[in-house]
Amino acid sequence: MKKIVISKLFLYRYRFYIGYTLLGIAFVTILFILPLISPRGLSTAEMESAISSAELNFHSITSGELADLPYHTLQKLSLMLFGLSFYSIKLPSIIIGLCLGLTLIALLNRWFKSNVALFASILTVLSTPFLYLAGNGTPLIMLVFWPTFLLWLGSKIQGVNKPRPAFCFIFAFALLLSIFTPHLIYLAAFIVIFAFAQPHLRYTIKTLPKIPLIVSSLFGLAGITILSINIAARPHVAASLLFMPSFSLSQFLANLNSGFAPFFSWNSNLENVLLSPLINLAVLALAFTGLISTTKGFFASRNSIASYFIFFTLFLTGLHPDSAILIILPLSILIAHGLRYILEKWYGLFPENPYARIFAILPISIFLGITLVADLSHFIFGYRYNPAVANQFNNDLSLIQAQENHPPILVAEDSLEHHFYRLLGESRIALDLSDPTLSQVIALEKIENPPSKFSLSRIITSPKADNSDRIYLYTVKQE
Repeated sequence: MKKIVISKLFLYRYRFYIGYTLLGIAFVTILFILPLISPRGLSTAEMESAISSAELNFHSITSGELADLPYHTLQKLSLMLFGLSFYSIKLPSIIIGLCLGLTLIALLNRWFKSNVALFASILTVLSTPFLYLAGNGTPLIMLVFWPTFLLWLGSKIQGVNKPRPAFCFIFAFALLLSIFTPHLIYLAAFIVIFAFAQPHLRYTIKTLPKIPLIVSSLFGLAGITILSINIAARPHVAASLLFMPSFSLSQFLANLNSGFAPFFSWNSNLENVLLSPLINLAVLALAFTGLISTTKGFFASRNSIASYFIFFTLFLTGLHPDSAILIILPLSILIAHGLRYILEKWYGLFPENPYARIFAILPISIFLGITLVADLSHFIFGYRYNPAVANQFNNDLSLIQAQENHPPILVAEDSLEHHFYRLLGESRIALDLSDPTLSQVIALEKIENPPSKFSLSRIITSPKADNSDRIYLYTVKQE
């Protein structure tokens, strides 16, 4: 009988290609059907983001409206191409989420072995916080994208004998664009401090080609100088980019509490756009194992970067609670460290037994399967049926667009709804009931004591509203 050589089996030889192919298919599929899964609606922040993007023009840029400029530019383009809809509002985040996921997978593959990187990638890009971030139509995703992209670029520069000059130029350009994301200007300072504090990175800087290093430094300094001049001329720009209008220790601690409460709280009544707990307990335990494992060889750049980013996330969250979502980046690195530590300990027990190594796939597969099913169920059903979270989103836009003849929407002047639904066209807005041209009108709230010629013809229901009543359709009797 012919002896079976495990290393020559098809599934064994191409296991990582198959794994990444399946992960890629699942990841891309879930991303592009996110608006149909959860959360099935728009939050107030998403409506405000759509308004800011639609109003973006050359004059607003020159007048100093620089906060989240790259994201709003992409969202404006989406609104212009596809009109106002759930997809057009969320599409920029979906595209950036795809880029973020691929960058994160590439970063983990750069720093860890293929088996560890694959398992860590699965647990990260298919997790509840990542899917929420990719399906949230606000610039919040840029807070995670830029640090991840810069880390990946840095990994292509650090540890290479002759790094390509192109990576130095791209790094400088990405760093320049990142400072338009609120309070990521601190990231530039953090990168400089970390580069000079970390021995390996100091050595890397010394060995970089001089011309690309000088040109990249001048390019970055020129961008920061332009931004500084703009901030000096327009103080409101500083408030939007730095989030420090009034700093106090009590406010800093309050921001930390409100920012991280959804991540680790088990109180389902916590009213927030984030589910609680946002991080799976098993994944959190794995990340904690990884944190402990990095204490050995802490001064290696990839061991210390996660710890530094945790402190950086705490600092940013103290300035603004929404910044707590940046914890996704150091957690993904710590998850990989935890998996690497566990696999090394298991392989250390059986250094010469290939069957014991293969047997480890079974418990790891069970762990991944249970964790993913639990996380996806938590994400899908939590955003649908948890009232504390589901009520933060409304599906009014889809209900309104489903009505025949597109009757105008009754809104208060200068309200959020007025600016948002105006993106459908000025003819879709009704500011008062005295307009003689009205034949039908959609009211977002039931009209108290309507004029005699107005009759309630239909109530449109929604599972996201109290008593299911959400949209009221009134018909006007023609005299």
